[in-house]
Amino acid sequence: MDLLWLRVAAALYAAASIAVFPAVLYGLERWRKICVHVAGMALFFHFVSVVEMLVQAHHWMPVGVREVESLLGLVVASLFFLVWWLYDAVSLGIFALPATFFLVFVPSLGPGGYTFPSEGIRISWLVAHIVALMLAYAALGFSLLASILYLLLERRLKRKRTTASESRWFALDWLPSLDSLERLAHATLEFGFPCMTIGLVIGSVLAQETVLGAAYFRDPKVIASFAMWLVYVGLLLVRRGAGLRGRKAAYLSGAVFLVMLVVMAANVISRVHRFGPQ
Repeated sequence: MDLLWLRVAAALYAAASIAVFPAVLYGLERWRKICVHVAGMALFFHFVSVVEMLVQAHHWMPVGVREVESLLGLVVASLFFLVWWLYDAVSLGIFALPATFFLVFVPSLGPGGYTFPSEGIRISWLVAHIVALMLAYAALGFSLLASILYLLLERRLKRKRTTASESRWFALDWLPSLDSLERLAHATLEFGFPCMTIGLVIGSVLAQETVLGAAYFRDPKVIASFAMWLVYVGLLLVRRGAGLRGRKAAYLSGAVFLVMLVVMAANVISRVHRFGPQ
């Protein structure tokens, strides 16, 4: 039964991870309540699962990788609720809840992991994994492009060089307004984030079928991919929470894009980051 409760907890953590973003980024009270209530139910089922798992194993200290990951996820979720209870800091859930979900997701697949019914289905999920991550990278790239155009147009408007002798291209009249470029940069960021999240979740399922098993997640390149996800979350949180706009937001998007390029290059040259025959 511990596996059933863990799967229920994983599903609830996923729902809470979705709810926390509109609650924090947009300050929506309704989503805030949904996030806290759903995460509370997830913590309860997670606690029941951990207790049953340790009782059935006849020890009270985690031994296997599955037990360690499940218990670590419980600790992270418990600390989040402690901070929320003391300081009403739901914003920390934007990191804690997805992190807990990722910790319990693979153990919730069972001791033997998930086995694809056929190679064709496995290839389909691999394609979905690649497409989702490519969409995320493309969205971040478009966000950077919009930010660069924002800087160019802002600089042109400040100089006020709009004389008749300037060509339409040089005057940048062909560009949208500064407000439109700002909204485009932010909209593409928000589009890319769920794509990156979905890509990492599918990648976790694919990875547990490799011969490396849980050791796959100790590869520095894979760790860098999850670190990139955290940087992405930080970028969204800073832009929305601090009201970061204009030039500062463009510089921040550029820095994150450079980090993304490093992570993508590391994954391409990695000898561990493979889903083919090992």
